[in-house]
Amino acid sequence: MNLGLTQKLFLAILIAAGLAVISSVLIMQWSVHRGFLRYVDSLEKTAVSRLAAMLEQQYGEKQGWDSVARDPALLIRLTRASLPDHGPHPGEEHQGASPVPKPLPPPRPHRLEDRVFLRDGAGKLVAGLAGDNPGSEVIPLKFRGKVIGSLGVAPRTGLFEPPQQRFLREQKVAFALVAAVVVLLSAGLSLLMATRLVKPLRVLATATHHLAAGTYTTRVPAASGDELGRLGRDFNELALALEKNELARRRWIADISHELRTPLAILRGEVEALQDGVRQPTPDAVRSIHADILRLSRLIDDLYQLSLSDVGALTYRKEDLDLEEVLAETLDPYRQEFAAREITISEERNGEGRATVFGDRERLRQLFSNLLDNVLKYTDPGGVLRIGMEWHDQSVIVDFQDSAPGVPADQLERLFARLYRVESSRNRSTGGAGLGLAICRNIAEAHAGSITARPSVLGGVWLRLELPKEGRRR
Repeated sequence: MNLGLTQKLFLAILIAAGLAVISSVLIMQWSVHRGFLRYVDSLEKTAVSRLAAMLEQQYGEKQGWDSVARDPALLIRLTRASLPDHGPHPGEEHQGASPVPKPLPPPRPHRLEDRVFLRDGAGKLVAGLAGDNPGSEVIPLKFRGKVIGSLGVAPRTGLFEPPQQRFLREQKVAFALVAAVVVLLSAGLSLLMATRLVKPLRVLATATHHLAAGTYTTRVPAASGDELGRLGRDFNELALALEKNELARRRWIADISHELRTPLAILRGEVEALQDGVRQPTPDAVRSIHADILRLSRLIDDLYQLSLSDVGALTYRKEDLDLEEVLAETLDPYRQEFAAREITISEERNGEGRATVFGDRERLRQLFSNLLDNVLKYTDPGGVLRIGMEWHDQSVIVDFQDSAPGVPADQLERLFARLYRVESSRNRSTGGAGLGLAICRNIAEAHAGSITARPSVLGGVWLRLELPKEGRRR
């Protein structure tokens, strides 16, 4: 039989409560039985002490045990008289002050009067049980400092008298009723608790089915502060992340389609113009087509590099290298281009020893090249590029600060998004597809580092690259 979670929780809670109740009832019954037995034993010990005193008094009054020997029932009557709250018993009637002897009733081994026996000073049985009784308790009887006999009590072979047994039965019935009521209440409470515990799980399971079906707007209530509430909040965060990823995926596909359609449309128009004879196949027309093909090729290469870095398929051959040397090697080929655009390069170094990192030389050169390309494409002519490098015991920091135009502060973090452009400063004729900084971030993270953007004091953008030194490899 396939039980649901509600049934399993209900049975688990009910079984635990039932075992607890049964154990409690058994322990209580054992405790009551044992306590009642101790109580009866204490009453018997008190009664035996009284009986011993009464027999010693009887011996003194009658100057011997003859009265007891002639009337064996006298020992029974004295025993009954020693018990608390004693009254008339079968086998005796009161006529004035003297009881009339009757035949002795059959022995009942659970009663005290049927388990006592009296012996004289010589050990001869005077009244009571005959024969040896192993385990009997014997109390010596004295009169005027002389031992005159002994009072013995045979061990109990029966448990209790009928009233006492009835009392125990009533207690057992009461315990059973209490146990039944508690189990019934536990069953109702277990069902209520199981239903309340499983209800949010059912809501979560239904929401999970919707989420798996592609409905990423699904949310679950998560107001409680327990584990189920935290699970609900985690589910909502997961659904929100999936929703954002789905939107990003759709925007990514739409942006790629748009980026590819534009250069292809230009190429198609130029080729059709050549075919129709509108344009002549002059060197300028060929150069224009070649430039469009190069722009399309760069876009496809960037997309390919970004996809490889996203899935971790970019090849990294890491070694200990001097980051200052790598930056210098990357910057040298760009100096003429910066000079042509009249952009001044300012360099600052701050650190002792070597700026050694554990990284891939070619990937780091690719990162620096993308940053320098951005400055060339988006910094106004006559501007400034300030490159700063400082290194400490744990990290190396490289700063790229350029002059105007800048980027609004609320859009700085989006610079690392794929295909994102700030329209006031970027366009397809001068800029790229908006993939360079996304590739830079992936390369930085592959080196256990980070790259961030902030406003520059020069009026442009301040990009900071931070990499761990070789002694801080992860």
